[in-house]
Amino acid sequence: MIYNILSNLVVIVHLLFIVFVCLGALLVLKWPKIAWIHIPIALWGIVVEYLDIVCPLTPLENYFRRLGGSAAYDMDFIDRYIIPIIYPAVLNRNLQFILGSFVIIMNLVLYGIVMFRKFKKR
Repeated sequence: MIYNILSNLVVIVHLLFIVFVCLGALLVLKWPKIAWIHIPIALWGIVVEYLDIVCPLTPLENYFRRLGGSAAYDMDFIDRYIIPIIYPAVLNRNLQFILGSFVIIMNLVLYGIVMFRKFKKR
């Protein structure tokens, strides 16, 4: 039971991590010092997509699932709605390149706004 809870917790953290990679620069608009955390995390997300590296959260989730005795998903809320967001069935190298490029473009736009606001105040 505890391992199933831990695996679901890792899935939620993984989803929040992905959201932060994509949209964390929005928080920088309000709290500029978050950039020191967000930029390395966003770079990691881009590297994972471009180089087809397995995020360490994936094996951790699988480890807890195996300890919990389930190799397959039980189709609860997490498994039905969140897992397909993190691990889309159509994920291939082309889609990974597109996703990595999306993260770069999104963050360049958001950090451009951050820099524009910073220089506008001066």
